[in-house]
Amino acid sequence: MVSGNATCALTASHILIEGRWETDRTILLEKNRIEVVCQIEELPAGIEQKDLGDGYLAPGYVDLQVNGGGGVLLNDEPTVAGLQTVAEAHRQFGTTSFLPTLITDGYDVMQRMADAIREARSRSLPGIIGVHFEGPYLNRDRKGVHDETRIRRFEEKFLDLLKDGDLGAVLITLAPEKVSGDYIRALCEAGAIVSAGHTTASLEQTRAAMQAGLTGFTHLYNAMPPMLSRDPGVVGAALSEPEGYCGIIADGFHVDPAVLKATIAAKTTDRIMLVTDAMPVVGSEQDSFTLYGNRITTKNGRCTTADGTLAGSALSMEQAVLNSLRMLDQPLEKAIKMASETPARFLELENDIGRIAPGCRADFVFLAKDGRLQDVITTR
Repeated sequence: MVSGNATCALTASHILIEGRWETDRTILLEKNRIEVVCQIEELPAGIEQKDLGDGYLAPGYVDLQVNGGGGVLLNDEPTVAGLQTVAEAHRQFGTTSFLPTLITDGYDVMQRMADAIREARSRSLPGIIGVHFEGPYLNRDRKGVHDETRIRRFEEKFLDLLKDGDLGAVLITLAPEKVSGDYIRALCEAGAIVSAGHTTASLEQTRAAMQAGLTGFTHLYNAMPPMLSRDPGVVGAALSEPEGYCGIIADGFHVDPAVLKATIAAKTTDRIMLVTDAMPVVGSEQDSFTLYGNRITTKNGRCTTADGTLAGSALSMEQAVLNSLRMLDQPLEKAIKMASETPARFLELENDIGRIAPGCRADFVFLAKDGRLQDVITTR
């Protein structure tokens, strides 16, 4: 780990800068930020240098959907200690920034999650850049593993929760057909980013929500109707509206790789984001956990309820990148972009995380040529 107490320079045989692998660059660090990216011969004399050697240095991964890790489910442990355990579990797989995610639950749990996020951020707990509320303002007809009894109408007091202190980046997943355009606008005015998920919205309803401020699509294809030739629906809106950002779970279970290849071709890596939808088994030895009192088991990397319903994933961001290379035929720099720069831009944090550029945080992954993680480097 590079020291955050002194100015130093970091280099490697290949460094990902503005989407290209550069072979003659070095990164000058000032505490926990990138000060300068320059050619090696331009490095000032007397600067401590750390050469990582032969490999590929890239921005740390940014995951927008992390339900748990290290044996912790955030719905059960919406605490600073729970957040820290999850952060540490995912950091070993290259995730240096993430949105702790609370799936549909009671308002008291939502409040506890918000309080924990604020406290964690006040303590500068590494990696926590905000919070993702996935629900409860969803459509019961596409509930997936969410508890139907906790799905409900939009609550005015939720706006107050968002405004009561710094939560960082706030992502809200909701069903556009269940929430008015006025509420979507109010959420955006409160600083939230709004995404469609667990929804049966039509093309027209989704487009109206986008005009009100919705910009994202949560785990595209999952918990939403398929696109049909004369009924494109929410998927059709996601694919046809150029400004929409789409999260995908590239584990080989949630969506067929052929569909994901077509999706990336349609949207490009400028708008496709890798997410894990990770559950407590990630970074843990356990192969099961409890959600809403129901046992979820993991077998061959697939998390399911007793009736076979998918319940999040056992995916790490490292594996999502590797799957993008092996299953989706993406070059390494494009796979990394979907795991770093694109989600950072979606959150409007591209000047802080997700890139190797002056002013950004000094969070990096160091990879082998085949994408396998060799080291995680962070000053936080």
